[in-house]
Amino acid sequence: MKPQALRHDHRLRALAEAALPAGRLLPAAGPATLERTERFLASLPDGTQRGYARLLGVLDGVALARHARRFAALPLHQRRGLLMALEQSELLRLPLRGLLVPLKLAHFDDPGVHEALGCRYAVTPPARVEPERWEARRLDASALSDGEHLECDVVVVGSGAGGAPVAKALAERGHAVLLVEEGPHFSRADFHGRPLPALRSMYRRHGATLAFGNTAIPIPLGRGVGGTTLINSGTCFRAPRAVLERWAAEGLTALGGDGLTPYFEEVERVLGVAPSSAAALGAPARLIAQGCAALGWSHHPLARNAPGCDGQGLCCFGCPTDAKRSSNVSWVPLALERGAQLVTGLQVRRLLTEGDRAVGVEGVCVSGARQRLSVHAKVVVLACGTLLTPQLLERQGLGRTSGQLGRNLSIHPASAGFGVFDEPVDAWNTVPQGYAIDEFSRDGLYFEGAQLPLELTAASLTHAGPQYIALLERFPQAFSFGFMVRDSSRGRVSGGALGAPRIRYSVNEADRAKLQRGFGLLARVFFAAGARSVHLPVLHFEHLRSLQDVERLERAQVPVRHMDLTAYHPLGTARMGVEPLRSVVGPEQELHDLNNLFVADGSVLPSALGVNPQITIMALALRAAEGLHRRLGG
Repeated sequence: MKPQALRHDHRLRALAEAALPAGRLLPAAGPATLERTERFLASLPDGTQRGYARLLGVLDGVALARHARRFAALPLHQRRGLLMALEQSELLRLPLRGLLVPLKLAHFDDPGVHEALGCRYAVTPPARVEPERWEARRLDASALSDGEHLECDVVVVGSGAGGAPVAKALAERGHAVLLVEEGPHFSRADFHGRPLPALRSMYRRHGATLAFGNTAIPIPLGRGVGGTTLINSGTCFRAPRAVLERWAAEGLTALGGDGLTPYFEEVERVLGVAPSSAAALGAPARLIAQGCAALGWSHHPLARNAPGCDGQGLCCFGCPTDAKRSSNVSWVPLALERGAQLVTGLQVRRLLTEGDRAVGVEGVCVSGARQRLSVHAKVVVLACGTLLTPQLLERQGLGRTSGQLGRNLSIHPASAGFGVFDEPVDAWNTVPQGYAIDEFSRDGLYFEGAQLPLELTAASLTHAGPQYIALLERFPQAFSFGFMVRDSSRGRVSGGALGAPRIRYSVNEADRAKLQRGFGLLARVFFAAGARSVHLPVLHFEHLRSLQDVERLERAQVPVRHMDLTAYHPLGTARMGVEPLRSVVGPEQELHDLNNLFVADGSVLPSALGVNPQITIMALALRAAEGLHRRLGG
């Protein structure tokens, strides 16, 4: 299907008219909304437009079955009635969401809509960003010749939470380090504060990496220098001591007690970890604290790697001030200042081996003439992330001795609610994830802020029609808060095209119950803080008006397929352990069945943490770098 295949589609116009009417402040969807929708769909991966056209066909089929007329031929009140019915349909609510999300994103991606609600639409990046000295050691793969051969002591594949600290630690010890990244390098000049362009440029597969099982769960991944640290919220936790002691009891004795403390301290020093200011946290933190105080629950500001943060609310779309010390503005510059080199735009496709050891990598430039390049090294470090590292190993039959490669996947299933208040909150201009409720952490539930910009909030809400528009007009008086589960469910990563692995993950009954409990507790804290209504992404419980509605939710048995979930912390697919028949890498993070091949990312964590993992991944990476240094004769 050509990019203009949906242009002027009468079904799309009829859907927009029914779903996005004018409100008291907001205009109705018109030609500009349709144009933006068509452009947005055309920008998505191949096949998306065809899928969208098929969903429009499903909508027509439902209209014919119920009213003997196609959707566009129905009068407006019948179209809206049909949308309301589909919202409550277990079978058809997700196809309806698939139809409405692009329309909602496009409609609210409008300066006039933002202005009507008093929200900032974009930020103005600096006209010129003076290059740093370390940038002279950065090179795009497109500048290299086909068949070019590079040599170094250590090649590190991936520049996120694992790869960049390894590169820094080894470069400062005098080793020749080459850091390889598939994505581009972004600077403040690229950060306009617009979520949709950021999704297209900085997120792998536009943020549509999905796990499938008894429900579909998006797992957004970054694609650029800094990896997923580029697009995360900056939350920093050490691994809980109970988790480390459990790993120690399983044989990883060096990780117990204070074994990781020096590495945690080094990470926190480099990143400037501390809570954000009260001004940056804003009204959402104050209201959550107020609700927790009323309920007697434990709560606290979150520690973050963002010294000097002014709370612009754009952590996940490129920090406009570089306050967030993601790897692209912390570990990577430190590594290059100490002599490492960085090649961007190179997708590693094969590991080079000789006998029982790794000797380098081969890759392809992802832009330009798609040159093929090779790197020979004494040691190879894979830091592609929990979902991509096992995929690369599996392609060559490596790491399979234990049968654990790609298995043991934990993801911390998460969701959020939306509370509407009488007072102005202006959450869009505060730290998106700056406050936490830890009252239930021992039960495997951790609550953290989860504010989204206007257009993504609009897409996340499940409604359509006049009541939906009325709710969005309360956006300045509302905010989102989220929670995640320390999961006992486990999934698997396998196969698929490079960069698009197949992910299977089903939520077990214990975790389903925790998720349902999390929704109820979240609603209770919102109401205790003074919310007038609470909106949840849970079928049949989308709009809660009172504690009686919360109790009705808590008494129900809500299937996991009725909950809209996300996940941000995939871990465990190349788990660390002492026994080669039960783990993929050893205690030093070297592959059991191939010498000189190390893994330094979230895939090595033996189990879920129950907290955000970036600090733990970085600490383990620094520890692994010490072993690598010894291997290299240090």
